[in-house]
Amino acid sequence: MPSDEHVQARARALSSPLRLRILRLCLHEPRTNKEIADILELNPATSLHHVRTLVSSGFLSAEEPRRGNRGAKEVPYRSTRQSWGTRIPDAAPLLVDTFLQEINGLEPEEIQVIRVGLKLSETTQKEMMGRIRAVIEDYAMREPEVDGVATSLFLAHHLDVTGNK
Repeated sequence: MPSDEHVQARARALSSPLRLRILRLCLHEPRTNKEIADILELNPATSLHHVRTLVSSGFLSAEEPRRGNRGAKEVPYRSTRQSWGTRIPDAAPLLVDTFLQEINGLEPEEIQVIRVGLKLSETTQKEMMGRIRAVIEDYAMREPEVDGVATSLFLAHHLDVTGNK
């Protein structure tokens, strides 16, 4: 069983929207630090700091080095998918912020949204969320399809605080 210190270090590694975005970028294909920095419009030293944090916590793994365009050694990194089951304390604001960063600049037709109000018992809510999680987990754990297009899904469930009980 992992120590509390190890669990806390892993949670800290996932406590950054930028690191979560790096994991998403490296989920379906390995990317070098330069590629990550270019895509996220970061200084390579900044992205390397975050990449190293994710590697040391086991969320990214380095693949075999390769030669870049000018012959320089490049290390591609790939997500280990271990973040999927890792609990992050107070994750909701972090995940919402990450989602907002990821959709920034997308056209409205590039985002599919479903919103519905429900009135369910606690038991039925738990059943619904369990079923939804099982479906999402099934797709999340599948190997990427060769002809597939990388997409992202964000789901939030919250109590209605408007007073409509």
